[in-house]
Amino acid sequence: MKQCTNCQGNLADFVAVCPYCGVSQPVPQAAMAQPGWGAPPQNSNKAVASLVCGVLFMCAPASIAAVVLGHLALTDIKRTTGRMAGKGMAIAGLVMGYLGIALTTIYIVFVVFMFRTTLSRNIPANESAAITTMETYRQALKSYSEKCPQQGYPATLVPLGPGKGDCKLANLTDARLAVALPVRKGYMFQYTPGVNGAEKVTVFALVARPVQPEMTGKRFFFLDEGGVIRQADSHIIGPKSDPVDSPGSQEENDKGKDQL
Repeated sequence: MKQCTNCQGNLADFVAVCPYCGVSQPVPQAAMAQPGWGAPPQNSNKAVASLVCGVLFMCAPASIAAVVLGHLALTDIKRTTGRMAGKGMAIAGLVMGYLGIALTTIYIVFVVFMFRTTLSRNIPANESAAITTMETYRQALKSYSEKCPQQGYPATLVPLGPGKGDCKLANLTDARLAVALPVRKGYMFQYTPGVNGAEKVTVFALVARPVQPEMTGKRFFFLDEGGVIRQADSHIIGPKSDPVDSPGSQEENDKGKDQL
């Protein structure tokens, strides 16, 4: 209800002209709902999480999480048609996430490259140490066969180690070389005894192979009862492989020629 502005008569709100005095009356307009009014859109939690993972933890797996959450956030924001915000944060999280993945990949490649480079630099030293170890085994196995003529060569490398000096522990090498499968400076030494006759071991084969070919060493080395250390560029190695150019091997070769 309202009152006439002229005669103060009671009128309905929708009456435009007062029936008592004929004076026009103002009619209030109905309130129209305005688009966009109401609660503001909320930021996507996934977009926030994507940005946090991308900025604060620029490394995998956080970068991967930033990328995944960023894509999910963009999908949710698009589906809500304006009721959810955070598109900028989601895009920023995606960018930082992909950047973190790229940096992590570059770092891993760099570490692997440096590791391989370091190992490659050690190849000559590792091969020289392997030859020296083979010469140590050659002298120890020869001395053992002379010390224990009934046994011949040992069944394993263990009896060559420190001990009383008998056939069980001949005290011919240090403990690091007197194990079943020694590993020294990037090379593994595999000893295989052979039985020729009764129980006496008269032949053997000792092969030194790189633990990681082309990384800890390139050449393979071979030694048998003939006393000549031989070499090859692959695991196919044996008594017919080329001899190593070392003083000990040259001496053994000279002895073989004198015997002929």
